[in-house]
Amino acid sequence: MPFTALVLAAVVALLSALIGPATTAQAAPGESRPVYSYDRAIRASVWVDTGLDGDEDGRTDRVAVDIVRPSEPARQGRRVPVIMDASPYYSCCGRGNESQKKTYDQRGRPVRFPLYYDNYFVPRGYATVLVDLAGTNRSDGCLDVGGRHDIQSARAVVDWLGGRGRAYTARSGGRPVTADWSNGSTGMIGKSWDATIASGVAATGVKGLKTIVPIAGISSWYDYYFAKGAPLHDSGPDSLAHLVESPDAQRGCAAVQRKLVEGAPRSGDWTGLWTERDYVRNAGKVRASVFMVHGMQDLNVRTRNVGQWWDALARHGVERKIWLSQTGHVDPFDYRRADWVKTLHHWFDHYLMGYDNGIDRAPMADVERSPGTWTTDPQWPARGTSATTVRPRAGSAPGVGVLGTEQAPPGTTETFTDDPRLSEADWAAHLDEPTAAKAGFTTGPLRAPLRLSGSGTVTVTATPSTTTAHLSAVLVDLGPDTIRDYADEGEGITTLDRATCWGEGTKGDTGCFKETAADTRQVAHTVFSRGWADLGNYADPRKGRPLTPGKPYTITLGLAASDHIVPAGHRLALIVGGTDAGLIDPPSSRPRLTLDLARTSAQLPLTGGAPAFARATGGAPRQAEDTGPRYGIAPPHSISRLPHAG
Repeated sequence: MPFTALVLAAVVALLSALIGPATTAQAAPGESRPVYSYDRAIRASVWVDTGLDGDEDGRTDRVAVDIVRPSEPARQGRRVPVIMDASPYYSCCGRGNESQKKTYDQRGRPVRFPLYYDNYFVPRGYATVLVDLAGTNRSDGCLDVGGRHDIQSARAVVDWLGGRGRAYTARSGGRPVTADWSNGSTGMIGKSWDATIASGVAATGVKGLKTIVPIAGISSWYDYYFAKGAPLHDSGPDSLAHLVESPDAQRGCAAVQRKLVEGAPRSGDWTGLWTERDYVRNAGKVRASVFMVHGMQDLNVRTRNVGQWWDALARHGVERKIWLSQTGHVDPFDYRRADWVKTLHHWFDHYLMGYDNGIDRAPMADVERSPGTWTTDPQWPARGTSATTVRPRAGSAPGVGVLGTEQAPPGTTETFTDDPRLSEADWAAHLDEPTAAKAGFTTGPLRAPLRLSGSGTVTVTATPSTTTAHLSAVLVDLGPDTIRDYADEGEGITTLDRATCWGEGTKGDTGCFKETAADTRQVAHTVFSRGWADLGNYADPRKGRPLTPGKPYTITLGLAASDHIVPAGHRLALIVGGTDAGLIDPPSSRPRLTLDLARTSAQLPLTGGAPAFARATGGAPRQAEDTGPRYGIAPPHSISRLPHAG
């Protein structure tokens, strides 16, 4: 390099170190640079007063907040923005693919901050703040699983960072401490429960929360536990709280535990507890931009949560972006690492530091089409997508029907008997065979690709033989493919032995993480969207009723959000069954259900609408010539009740 260029480079580096990253909306295009020291960063713990007394000990609860921030801006009298992750998992379970926990030195000062946010962003001029939710790790109070105490645990910290709250140097007593190093701009990030808290805090409209990045988050806790009355997990929020609470909280929070039990009946009826934990209803209060990330095969926090939250934010004009992967409950750091860190860097730079880097004008959606292969869209659901009605008709054999646009003749029926041992994989594998446990309907081989983008519904009129019945509806791509094995332990990824480092590190917090690779499987069919309901919720989605055997009932099942292209040559199928083993619990009886096909239909989010369906199917649907078992991926028999899985 010529001498003049060396001098210029040295001057630029010196100015960057002195001036630091841009901090106003008028900043020039570019990005924040790693000009600050990580090993000399300021590490501290404070306890923020929540204003609540969950454990009823006569004093307001304080939540533990661990902070790491660059020392240079403080010496220069400048304030920095904050990246914050509020979690119940910092001591019980850990964060990330390697289940990292917080660590402290002998004096109680924080040493390791789980994940890479501190290693990567602190040198770039950000503070990283990790909050123990009330009732967990080093915090006071009681965990209430997405309720008032959970949300206030984090909101109080956002207020304190903005100069509106109180904090102290100790869990009890101590001296007051202010966040005079914070510029009041906070971005919240996290996966699963952490992501859920970010969405819940945003739904309060708190000042100073500029952006949230919820990864596989819950938007309504009812929809984590139930689907229109059908139970999705074998326990309630009280069991979940017990798994993550601190010993102090388990001893002192009996009243909160009792409310969790009483407010979440296993009947699946909606109660005030669920209203409090429904953030979707408050989407109009959101001031922050939202960057959502979700696995389309997430069978833990299922994609109804992302679909309804996304749609509600859209109705209120919230700035938003989305990534949809083919994984299960997995962080994008573990399936698209380099692109993810770069995109997240630009996102925070724009919304927290004011860089005009174009991230707000970039394509809205990234969708994984095959393992490691992604496409982008300027908007999501894809432009030109509309709800299109498709209908089932009887075929040449019982339970083996056709799917098209023509309504079945009045009086046409299909019958199946609930078998709680069988799952969607069993139904789909034998779709072309008469079997007793499902009713299946398929198009002929498609003449053109058919894209489904967004959320759909299936309306069913069914006559049960017993007083209780559960229903499942699934959409299936019938054709060979290579997909991520979302039901395996890694939910679509394999963890490798080698590691790479992201940002700077110290001996106690290296910033290095094991690499991953796609865990793939060849299949002959792919289930890509699902919906469930208790037929007893036919009249009211929030309250079930006993059924009268022999009487028909009509109910609409919501299909989970997805974005899937059924290729030319494959077939699109709709299956209606009873208990989807591994994904919903069975009813108290084993009903025989008779479907009225003339009064059964699906509203599918087809890109191109009805004309696209007509082009792809070539007119009237026809039976496929190939038959026999078509094996795919079966849901796991047991799904973790902890909505984190790393």
